[in-house]
Amino acid sequence: MVLFRLKAFGLHLTASASALSLILGTLYLGWYHWPGWYLAEVARVVLVMVGVDVVLGPLLTLIVARSSKPRRVLVRDIGMIVAVQLIALTYGTVSLWSGRPLYYAFSESLLQLVQAYDIDADERALGRLQNPELSPHWYSVPRWIWAPLPKDATERGKIVGSAIAGGDDVIAMPRLFRPWEQGLPELRTQLKKVDDLAYFFGTEKKILKERMRAAGFDPEAADTMVLTGRGRPMLAVFDLKTLTITAMFTAT
Repeated sequence: MVLFRLKAFGLHLTASASALSLILGTLYLGWYHWPGWYLAEVARVVLVMVGVDVVLGPLLTLIVARSSKPRRVLVRDIGMIVAVQLIALTYGTVSLWSGRPLYYAFSESLLQLVQAYDIDADERALGRLQNPELSPHWYSVPRWIWAPLPKDATERGKIVGSAIAGGDDVIAMPRLFRPWEQGLPELRTQLKKVDDLAYFFGTEKKILKERMRAAGFDPEAADTMVLTGRGRPMLAVFDLKTLTITAMFTAT
């Protein structure tokens, strides 16, 4: 009986881990690779998926699986366990897909993560009509773009007012996106020293400067910018000659 239970547990664990690894691996490689996983702050969703699909499901099978149990009853019991697992797996997958990173946008003085659910259906439709090259599709993978506010004062004021009120900001409007390269001259003017950045506190700035020194960067150089997302922000360090990001640091 013990051998039967262990075999059922092993098979269930292997199947569950394989399915979850395939889903998480695909999402990570396609959309959540660094720094997306950190900035999107999806650890809770992933922990629920792992807890239900890789831990709880196989353990329940270990408990209910008995060689003396009628086959119909055993199939029913394991079927119920699998059904709960599939619900949790579907919930987690849909949540991760809906929040997948689509853009890393430079706008004003920040780099910001833009996730799929940040852009509503109307803005997607407008983007595909007015700016199809930089608008998102279901298969779009993360891109670095420039999201400047429009030059028209009236439209600019509406967007700023909307953002202040908690509505859509320019980073959620693909029709206004521009290629990353076009924003580099403006980006250069916004680079600052760590001590001049507003998104980090005293202890965090100390940690960031220590990590920069350890990696061979000068923490007193004006070559950094904040990269924000759902969780705590990161620090992006730029090469001042090429304006490429050479390193990213967290303060946690």
